[in-house]
Amino acid sequence: MKAAIIGTTGYGGGELIRILNNHPFFTIHSVHTTRDEKPVSAEYPHLTGIFDKVLTKIDPDKISAEADIVFLATPSRVSGDLVSAFIDKNIKVVDLSGDLRLKDSKAYRNWYKHEPVADRILNEAVYGLSEWNRGKISNGTLLANPGCYPTSALLGLAPVLTEKVIDPKSIIIDAKSGVSGAGRSPSIGTLYAELNENFKIYKVNEHQHIPEIEQQLSLWNGEGVTVTFSTHLIPVTRGIMTTMYVNLKEDWNTSRLLDLYEETYQQHPFVRVRKQGIFPAIKEVKGSNYCDIGLHADSRTGRLTIVSVIDNLMKGAAGQAVQNANIMFGMEETAGLEMMPLYP
Repeated sequence: MKAAIIGTTGYGGGELIRILNNHPFFTIHSVHTTRDEKPVSAEYPHLTGIFDKVLTKIDPDKISAEADIVFLATPSRVSGDLVSAFIDKNIKVVDLSGDLRLKDSKAYRNWYKHEPVADRILNEAVYGLSEWNRGKISNGTLLANPGCYPTSALLGLAPVLTEKVIDPKSIIIDAKSGVSGAGRSPSIGTLYAELNENFKIYKVNEHQHIPEIEQQLSLWNGEGVTVTFSTHLIPVTRGIMTTMYVNLKEDWNTSRLLDLYEETYQQHPFVRVRKQGIFPAIKEVKGSNYCDIGLHADSRTGRLTIVSVIDNLMKGAAGQAVQNANIMFGMEETAGLEMMPLYP
C-alpha cells in the first residue's frame, strides 16, 4: 500500500515517517508541504541517509492517482481545506488535526474559532478511537484521528462509563503533557527558559479538546455529559498523564474494577491494565503506541481515581493514525507498531 504524508515538518509528521518507514505493508510513496521543496533530511538531519525523499507541493489529483492513503499531519483549518480536495477521490484519508472530530459545526466554530468544513464531510468522517470504534473504522474512507488528551481520557473512562458504574456528572480530568504536544512552531510559552523547572496550567476551561471528550462520553452515556478538564505543561519532551476522578454509583472495590478493565481491553493489544497498587508513568510508554492504565477505588470517599498514560506523539497522534490505517485496510492492528517503549 502506498502512503502519502502531508505535513512532515511537524512532530506528528516526523513520527509518521519513523513508523511507516519500517511498516511491513505500507511504503511512503511521497511527502508534501506548503513550504519550500527540499529533502526531508534538511528539516530533520537525523534522517540523513535513512529517509531522503524530497518534499513536494500538494497536488490532490496526483496524490490520489498514485497513493492508496494520505495522512494529513497539518494544523486545523489547513486540514479542513485539504480534506475538501480529497473527499471525492479514490483515496483513504486520515486527518490528525481537529477539523473533523466535532460533529456539531457550531461547537467547532465556538471552540476552534474558525469556520468548519461542510456538514457532509463531518457526517462522513469516522472518529478513530481505535479500541472503541473498530467496526466503523474498518469500513471508513475518511477518518478523524482523536486528539492526544481525549485518547488518554476516553480510554481511561470508557469501561466504567459504558457499564454505568460512575456518576457521569462527577467527572474531573486533570491532564499533564510534555511540550511536544504544543507543536514545533516556536512560542514564548514553550521556550526552554520558560518551561524548564516549571509546571503550568493553560487554557483553563477553554481547551478545544473539551467538546471532543464530551461528545464521545455523551454518545456512550446516551445523554449529555459535561466534564471539568484541566491541562498542564510539564518540562518533558513527550508523554501525557491523565488523572481522572469520578464518583462511584455502587460500592465497587479496586479488584472488581480492575477485572472490568482487564476484561474490556483483553482483546486490545495497545491498552495495558496495571495490577492493583501499581500505577503507570509516562516514561513507561515513551516512543510506543501503548496506553497504560492504573486505578484505585477509595471506599472512604466513594470516588474512583483512574490514571492513564500515553505518548502524545504516538498513541496520541501518529501511532493511533497508523493503527487506524491498519484497521481501514484489514491488516493486523499491530502492524508497524510493535516497538517497545524507549526506557529510560
